Amino acid sequence: MSTHRAVHVQSTGGALELADAQTVPPERGQVRVAVAACGVCGTDRAIVNGGFPGVSFPLTPGHEIAGTVAETGPGVDEFAVGDRVAIGWFGGACGKCIPCRKGLFIHCENGQIPSLHYPGGYAESVTAPANALARIPDELSFAEAAPMGCAGVTTYNALRHTHALPGDLVAVLGVGGLGHLGVQFANAMGFDTVAIARGPDKEADARALGARHYIDSRAEDVSAQLQKLGGAAVVLATAGNSQAMADTVGGLAPRGELVAVGVATDPLAISPAQLIQPALSISGHPSGTARDVEETMRFAVVSGVRAMIEERPLADAADAYAAMEEGRARYRMVLTT
Repeated sequence: MSTHRAVHVQSTGGALELADAQTVPPERGQVRVAVAACGVCGTDRAIVNGGFPGVSFPLTPGHEIAGTVAETGPGVDEFAVGDRVAIGWFGGACGKCIPCRKGLFIHCENGQIPSLHYPGGYAESVTAPANALARIPDELSFAEAAPMGCAGVTTYNALRHTHALPGDLVAVLGVGGLGHLGVQFANAMGFDTVAIARGPDKEADARALGARHYIDSRAEDVSAQLQKLGGAAVVLATAGNSQAMADTVGGLAPRGELVAVGVATDPLAISPAQLIQPALSISGHPSGTARDVEETMRFAVVSGVRAMIEERPLADAADAYAAMEEGRARYRMVLTT
């Protein structure tokens, strides 16, 4: 059996080490992808630190994968060797459980996530279910496509499933790996876009990315400022901070929506009394299926939205991961092979 280079984490919270790994031939319904690029996501940290149920070690992180089909398994006729494809947080669905039978593939009871259910994309090769693959448009490079499989689809898909209409005030809480894409997508969709972040440091970037308004949550009352602007139809909460999310609720317009995509585990400090009279909604939004990733990339092509990335070779995975973990990364690190 042939081998390839891959990053291994031997135990919970362990070091990222480049090593040889067995190259897994695709079985029925699977495809092997020669990885060209893989984004470094904040969720990788939670996975490496054992923060997800069922995490088993050793593991290879990475769920923002882009590359070329190298082999197809039996029964796969929708992809061919040489196809440019991406694999995101959605890493495959069984097609048989009740959510799948309802067409809710993102809620598959047996859904797979790269790095949790099979070795992820900090590697030269990934073998995955064919139904996890999204076709990459010719206009996007592998490095540009990789973050769209998680950060891109999460923000784009969340925004397009709200009730906001072009011209409505839409706020993005957090201007980081997800938020800097959320600001771009909100602007490209025609929303009057507000960026909310801690301190003045992100204001110039936020405005360059398309925000018409900026709120410094350290210096200003976020809800009061949103109401001064007329009230937000939507707050897309990309920052994983429950208190920061709760602090936006008073800034929602009647029937406004707070949509959480940033992961936090502590409770939201929101009372029913805040919700009832203005008929507010609070919801969570998962990333998106392979088709959603394709549509995200297509919208990125026609709108010009791109992740702000820093590319590093796979051999520098440990440093790229540390840059993300320590806050040194400027929006998105992408490993290339």
